[in-house]
Amino acid sequence: MKGCFDFTVDELGPCKVLSPIHLSKEKEDFRANYVSDTEFVRYNIDVDEETELNEAGGCSKNIIQKAGPREYIYFNPKHVNAGICTCGGLCPGINDVVRAIVRCLYNRYGVRRIRGVRFGFKGFFPEYGFDTIDLNPDLVDDIHKTGGSFLGTSRGGGDRVTDIVDAIEALNMNMLFIVGGDGTQRGALEVAEEVEKRGLKVSIVG
Repeated sequence: MKGCFDFTVDELGPCKVLSPIHLSKEKEDFRANYVSDTEFVRYNIDVDEETELNEAGGCSKNIIQKAGPREYIYFNPKHVNAGICTCGGLCPGINDVVRAIVRCLYNRYGVRRIRGVRFGFKGFFPEYGFDTIDLNPDLVDDIHKTGGSFLGTSRGGGDRVTDIVDAIEALNMNMLFIVGGDGTQRGALEVAEEVEKRGLKVSIVG
């Protein structure tokens, strides 16, 4: 793919909370390091004359912010109320993702309020009556050994953005991980846009 793309990651505000994950800030000291916001990965690793001309002409955003733990974070882990939702068709590894999110939030960041939204986006709609599940490392310890989705999944519902964000507010969530494919991520983008429109301090992670 060629062209100019904007991979900028939106932020809720400045990160002022010191991360509970203690890593190194020194390079080549044989310890894991924090990742700086100034570290990026090229979108297109193939470099030719056309690529160079495009980037010189205003496509310098064709770089992707590098993932990894930061020294400072936005939310105080003690105040985090996180949610996880799996949507769309089943595929191998969904339970691994849920397990990894729970274990990282709980064990590394000290987050104690983690809830699973059952059966995809439908879990946000009151007419279905699906309660959320309180998640912790013990509960998800072995789910990677089974198929399907531990939380359940369903197709559709991503178009009911207003209802989803209403539910996020009612559940007092300030962090939501939405796991799924292309259609799910389109829905997640619309949810994030509605959250921003309302001025809510909620992270939508797809």
